[in-house]
Amino acid sequence: MSQSFRIPGKGRLTPSRGVRFFFDGRAFDALEGDTVASALLANGVHLAGRSFKYHRPRGILTAGSEEPNALISVSDTAATHTPNVRMTVQEVYDGLVTRSQNRWPSLSFDVGAVNSLGAPFFSAGFYYKTFMWPKVAWKKFYEPFIRQAAGLGISPKEPDPDHYANRYAHCDLLVVGGGAVGLAAALAAAKAGASVILCDEQAECGGAMRHESGARIDGKSGWDWAQETVAALKSMDNVRVLTRTTAFGYHTQNFMTLAERVTDHMADGKGLPRERMWQVRAARVVLATGAIERQLVFGGNDLPGVMFAGAARTYLNHHGVAPGRKVGVFTACDSAYGAAFDLARAGVAIPVIVDWRHDVPEALMQEAQGLGIKVLAGHRVVQAKGRLRVNGIAVAHRDGGQERSFAVDALVISGGWTPAVHLYSQSRGKVVWDHDTQRFLPGAPVQDCVTVGACNGTDDLAAGVAEALDAGRAAATATGHDADSVPAITVEASESYAGGLSGDAGEIKGKAFVDYQNDVTAKDIRQAVREGMHSIEHVKRFTTNGMATDQGKTSNMHGLAIAADSLGRPIPDVGLTTFRQPFTPVTFGTIVNHGRGELFDVTRRTPIDSWAQEHGAVFEDVGNWKRARFFPQAGEDMHAAVARECRTVRESAGLFDASTLGKIEVVGPDAGAFMDLMYTNPMSKLGVGKLRYGIMCREDGFVYDDGVVGRVAEDRFHVTTTTGGAPRVLHHMEDYLQTEFPHLKVWLTSATEQWAVIAVQGPKAREIVAPFVSGADISAEAFPHMSMAECEVCGVPARLFRVSFTGETGFEINVPAAYGRSVWEILQARGAEFGACTYGTETMHVLRAEKG
Repeated sequence: MSQSFRIPGKGRLTPSRGVRFFFDGRAFDALEGDTVASALLANGVHLAGRSFKYHRPRGILTAGSEEPNALISVSDTAATHTPNVRMTVQEVYDGLVTRSQNRWPSLSFDVGAVNSLGAPFFSAGFYYKTFMWPKVAWKKFYEPFIRQAAGLGISPKEPDPDHYANRYAHCDLLVVGGGAVGLAAALAAAKAGASVILCDEQAECGGAMRHESGARIDGKSGWDWAQETVAALKSMDNVRVLTRTTAFGYHTQNFMTLAERVTDHMADGKGLPRERMWQVRAARVVLATGAIERQLVFGGNDLPGVMFAGAARTYLNHHGVAPGRKVGVFTACDSAYGAAFDLARAGVAIPVIVDWRHDVPEALMQEAQGLGIKVLAGHRVVQAKGRLRVNGIAVAHRDGGQERSFAVDALVISGGWTPAVHLYSQSRGKVVWDHDTQRFLPGAPVQDCVTVGACNGTDDLAAGVAEALDAGRAAATATGHDADSVPAITVEASESYAGGLSGDAGEIKGKAFVDYQNDVTAKDIRQAVREGMHSIEHVKRFTTNGMATDQGKTSNMHGLAIAADSLGRPIPDVGLTTFRQPFTPVTFGTIVNHGRGELFDVTRRTPIDSWAQEHGAVFEDVGNWKRARFFPQAGEDMHAAVARECRTVRESAGLFDASTLGKIEVVGPDAGAFMDLMYTNPMSKLGVGKLRYGIMCREDGFVYDDGVVGRVAEDRFHVTTTTGGAPRVLHHMEDYLQTEFPHLKVWLTSATEQWAVIAVQGPKAREIVAPFVSGADISAEAFPHMSMAECEVCGVPARLFRVSFTGETGFEINVPAAYGRSVWEILQARGAEFGACTYGTETMHVLRAEKG
């Protein structure tokens, strides 16, 4: 299809670099740098999807990751099929195949739309009140029907053939958000010498500079300054710039998780991971995440063709695409005027700007008049009209009166801007209500982070850049760098983002949606309050407002305001949902990254494993470990081999690989007190050089694990656990140390793979071991049962335990893992002189069972 809504001379894409992609089986032309959303708009396509409950037609609402409507499946093959991808984020490439979702048989004619006729039966919380009778119908009818109807996209049914990657990184400063403010913070810290990571979810940094046409920074347009700054940052050795990278999780101690889309924009990404997980520990964090535009709640506000003003401006100024030929504007905010003026200058007809506010800034009124645009102050859009696309609006005065109609083929709206405090909230920082601007802003931080710019409620670009420079300098200074010489940045012109509206825009005619994806209306919110839901968390769950894939980025504030109005209470008294990870959906592949196949279910082998394989051992799985079960000789089955091994250990001696036992080093001045709290028997009274069998119980009294504990020094214990219990015992100890006993000075270290453990058991054990021990007397008198010593065995540093799991004389020799096989072979050769054998786990079980 021809790109009839592409405006020559507008945008930043190169007309000669065309691509072709497919949507619902139809081929569309686009330009490199387009998203699926901008490409469809260029071809005059607004219908992008269907809603969850009523299957109402939905269009492209935004130009970013907050998009609730335009969700598609991206599919080259059945195995690489990815559902619920936002059109506004997915970049086009030659041959890209996309499909709409949640419709049958087609997007324009969806049988599921019949659900709208049943709307009175599907009101808020209907699932809590229905499907109760008859009981037998639940399993046979209700549940299968609900499961069939649930969801939007369809999950892939074949294994994912792509591979994913993981990287760990640390830095002095992590800046989240690559707009002008984030770039300023990164530049200030980087010029001072601090190590900086800058991430942004878009394909290019620039943020609001993608759509703002009036901003000028350091004598350049905002966009040009942003691109020059990015280039300068990329040239610095102490800076890493990550685009197409979403910071989706802010965890404790400034640990952040990022998801980088590596090849989702490429036709051929062979040899590269599809996505990469970054796990970053930062000394300081600057959150420059901007703000999210609010919708306006009025009848028909979900029709295709209704679009945020900021999005319309992005599509025009960055992609060179107009949302329509005749575009109406409905706003409660100054910023929508910028969209109207840019569209008008590009040749798009603007029949009317409907402003909810009575007092519109005089400068905006004069500019509108100069462009021949009618402004109706103190008015509202009563209803948007149309079926598969808006074709008109009904307008009336806020205080009532006769309606006026305007023919339009698109309607851009703006209810103001809500600071994107999601990551700040994830960091456990508390937000505070600002009565003057009617929005939640970041309060006092809990972690070493700073919010700047629109995220901090600073709407003025010059003030935001100044905040960012201060934050960057402070981060550099705090991490040991001199930031005194970092130059200032001059913002010569910026635009106004003042104004806003929370809640519904007057008396509603028709359905007015708050949550587009889950079909939650203003009426549903009010019904939830009438039925006793007085907390926003209860309202959210009763109505599903904010529970779709966008997690309420565009709906939370309106839902909260309508609930507060229904309750007759101030907004902050109703509460605010706590934002949790992830910020936007993350694929399982990204989270799993390298952990697939054997890297997920790891096969662990001891340092002596290769010797056992060479000598014909039969192995069994014990947790993740491969352990030698028995060592058959010619003609022996398991029973014969085990009988021989048992007899040899009782009569002479046997060698056993015990390296799989868990080993934890407990160190610190309070180690003894901590061990007393962990085990049922007292460990603080255990003498240095002694061993004790310990039992660990859960809080309910059931046995959690057991093992032998050795006291190496007054402040050091060598703790052994069962083979499968090592990870959970370490986690159990860490959990209690951090949450219940944080005052104790104790450090825990997993040492399971540090030591190879060779058990020598039987009447001849001492004679086999003694010649190789130096630095300790292991005679029966000097080294009795349950003793330990740090010494050398075969010239190797060792921890020697006098302990037995067979009932016979026994020693456990702990040596560094790298020496395990060498020491084993020396002891094997010595044992052969006494007729000793090697035995496995089956014999170990029999021997200790025989001794009770």
